[in-house]
Amino acid sequence: MTPLAYCKQKSAQSGSSFTVSFIFLPKNQRDAMTALYAFCREVDDVVDECSDYSVAQTKLNWWKSEIANLYASTPQHPVTKALQPVVTQFNLAQEHFLEIIDGMEMDLKFNRYEDFKQLQLYCYRVASVVGLLSAQIFGFKNRKTLKYAHDLGMAFQLTNIIRDVGEDARRGRIYLPLDELKKAKVSEDDILQSRATPQVKELIEYQIERAETYYDKALRELPVEDAKQQRTGLMMAAIYRTLLREIKADSAEKVLNFKTKLPPLRKFILAMQTYFKYA
Repeated sequence: MTPLAYCKQKSAQSGSSFTVSFIFLPKNQRDAMTALYAFCREVDDVVDECSDYSVAQTKLNWWKSEIANLYASTPQHPVTKALQPVVTQFNLAQEHFLEIIDGMEMDLKFNRYEDFKQLQLYCYRVASVVGLLSAQIFGFKNRKTLKYAHDLGMAFQLTNIIRDVGEDARRGRIYLPLDELKKAKVSEDDILQSRATPQVKELIEYQIERAETYYDKALRELPVEDAKQQRTGLMMAAIYRTLLREIKADSAEKVLNFKTKLPPLRKFILAMQTYFKYA
């Protein structure tokens, strides 16, 4: 199996909404995004699949050294081998890959976030940085596009957190800021036990409103001259924002107990509509 074939298999296994939009890219960008996404899956899987903290930390440390190998042109892993031509062609910064790993380390060290400032750092590392790398792969003329990519990444991660609030709770994790739980008169136990109280409903609605503001902010920041090149990200935004609005339409009880998903055909239609909107 070639390194790229490995990355394609890794990406396909995830069933992510992101990969739907990759098919609209030129081959070199599609291969680059597939390799980038496979890297994100690899380091995320370390945290999800390793229950032993020391083993997971050792694996993440290995990935840090492997990123050093990548930038020294001596990659060992199929994903970094696939990334080798990508980092050169698109001038991707080594520090960004290390920041993604730092974000995964936060998942090892924390299963609670005291306030939104702490959560923001996590979202930046695991999502905004990926947005910045993606924006470089898609191409841009105006550096303001990087601000758009940063805030769109925030919107995506906040959407993930809201979508997965019940699933994360069943794994003993709460990403909703604890000071906001306290302000809403919601206990940690309310979240962990999936209690769909009026206060929990209000708290979730507040999180949805915050995510919506990040989508609005990102779309305002995208320079007109870069919209066509960045339309893959805009396709992702259309899919994820629709998902967020589906969550908003659901009951708090459903959000706490089930993971809201969009059917593949609906995701494809949203991607197509966005593609032609910015053609």
